[in-house]
Amino acid sequence: MFQVFTGSWALFLGLFLLMVGNGLQGTLLGLRGDQEGFSTFALSIVMSAYFVGFLFSSFYTPKLIQRVGHVRVFAALGSTISAVLISYPLLVEPWAWTLGRVIIGFCFCGVYITAESWLNDAATNETRGKSLSLYMIVQMAGIVFAQYVVSQGDVSGYVLFIIPSVLVSLAFAPVLLSVRPMPAFETTKPMKIRALIAASPLACFGMFMLGGVFAAQFGMSAVYGSRVGLSVGEISFFVSTIYVAALVLQYPIGWLSDRMDRRVLIIWISLVGGAGSLVAFLIPGNFAIILFSAAVVGGMSNPLYALLIAYANDYLEKEDMAAASGGLLFINGVGAIMGPLTVGWMMDVIGNNGFWLFTALLMLSVGAYGLYRSTQRSRSDMDNETVPYAPVSASSTTIVAEVAQEVYIEAEEEVAADQGEDDAFVNARSGIE
Repeated sequence: MFQVFTGSWALFLGLFLLMVGNGLQGTLLGLRGDQEGFSTFALSIVMSAYFVGFLFSSFYTPKLIQRVGHVRVFAALGSTISAVLISYPLLVEPWAWTLGRVIIGFCFCGVYITAESWLNDAATNETRGKSLSLYMIVQMAGIVFAQYVVSQGDVSGYVLFIIPSVLVSLAFAPVLLSVRPMPAFETTKPMKIRALIAASPLACFGMFMLGGVFAAQFGMSAVYGSRVGLSVGEISFFVSTIYVAALVLQYPIGWLSDRMDRRVLIIWISLVGGAGSLVAFLIPGNFAIILFSAAVVGGMSNPLYALLIAYANDYLEKEDMAAASGGLLFINGVGAIMGPLTVGWMMDVIGNNGFWLFTALLMLSVGAYGLYRSTQRSRSDMDNETVPYAPVSASSTTIVAEVAQEVYIEAEEEVAADQGEDDAFVNARSGIE
C-alpha cells in the first residue's frame, strides 16, 4: 500500500483536502444554522439539498467531462465550491443555503468523479484493490480531521467558512500539477432498477434504507448534537466517532463476509446497528451513550454499504456488475435525499431523539427484510460461490463503485483460472493412474 501512496501521493493529498473541506461545511452549517434560529425542518431541507445536487451530478458530470475535458471541469467546479463556501455567512437564509447546498453537492460530486478517474487511470490490475482501500482511508481521515478543525474555531464567525474554501482551492494544485495526461473517460450505463431489484431485492432495499442512514450521519448529526445541548467540541467528537468506527470495522466485516453466508451477516449487522441506535433513543442525555451508539451505528452501517454491493454481485454475471453499481448508487442517492427530510420531521414531532429512532427503524427494517427474504429464496450451492469483498465508502461516486466492480471481476477470474488449473491437474493425475 505504501508503494501505491508514493506513486499517487499528490492525488491522495488533493482528495484528502477536498474531504476536509466537505466534512467542514456539513457540520458547520448544522451548528451555525442552529445558532441563527433555523428550524429543524428548515435545516433538514438544507442538508437534503446536497444529495439532490450530488445525485444529479453523477449523471451529468460524465457528459460534461467528455465534452470539455477533465482539467476544465475540475477547475470550474472547484472554483464554484470555493465561492459557495465563503458565501454561506454572507447570506444567512434557509433558501440561500438550500440553493448553495444543491450547487455544492453537484460540484463536489463532479470534482470527485474527475479526481477518481485520474486515480483509476493510475492504478494497475495489481494495485487497484490497494488503491481502493487507501482511497477509503483518505476519505474517512479527511472527514474526521474536519471535525477537529470545527472544534478549534468559532462557529458564529467567518474563519471556519473561509478555511474549507482555502483547502478546496489548495486541493487543485497537487492534483493538476502531477496527474498524467487526461485519461479516456467512459462510464457504464446503469442497470435498469427493475432488473436490479429482480436480481437482488435485499441489496436494493438495503441500499435505499442506508441512503437515509448516511444522510442522517453526514447532515443531521451536528444538528442533533446542537439541539441536545452538546458543546462544539463534543459534537465534533460525536461525528468523528461515527467515521472512525466505520474505518476500524470495515476490514473485519469484509473478512467475515468472505467466509460466511453474506445474507446472515447482513441481517446481524443491521440488527446490531439498529439495537445500538435504540440504546441512545431509550437512554437520552448521556454523552457516553451517544458516543457508544454513534460507534455502533457508524461501524455497522458503513461496512454494510460495501457488503450489500458484494451481495448483489453474488447474483449477477460478470458483465452486469459494472452496470449494477450505477443502479445501486442511484437507489442509495434517492434514499439520501429523503433521509434528512424524514429525520427532521421526526425530530420536530417526537423530539430530538427522533434522530436515533429514525436510524434504528431503518437499520432494523433491513434486518427484518433480510429475514423475510431468507424465507423466499434459499442460498443454493451456486449462490454460495461469492465474489470477494471490496471496501467502498458511501461518499464515493460511480467511478469508485466501478473500480470496486473491476476488483470483484478480476478476483472472480483469478478464482476461475485457479479452479481450471486444479481441474486440469486432477484430470491429468487420473489419466496417469
